[in-house]
Amino acid sequence: MTKIKVKQVSSKIRRPQRQKRTLEALGLRKMNQVVEHEATPSILGMVNKVKHLISVEEIK
Repeated sequence: MTKIKVKQVSSKIRRPQRQKRTLEALGLRKMNQVVEHEATPSILGMVNKVKHLISVEEIK
């Protein structure tokens, strides 16, 4: 399965609680923090919910 690199590029201040919890579930706690995940359907769904706050890069 492919891996993705997720980086938080926008602040979670003044965002709904649901989006804050989604960022926490992805492992993103600070700005510019980068985490790697397997590209499973559940992770891709979380990424889609907060796509305006993060950048995603596929790892070969």
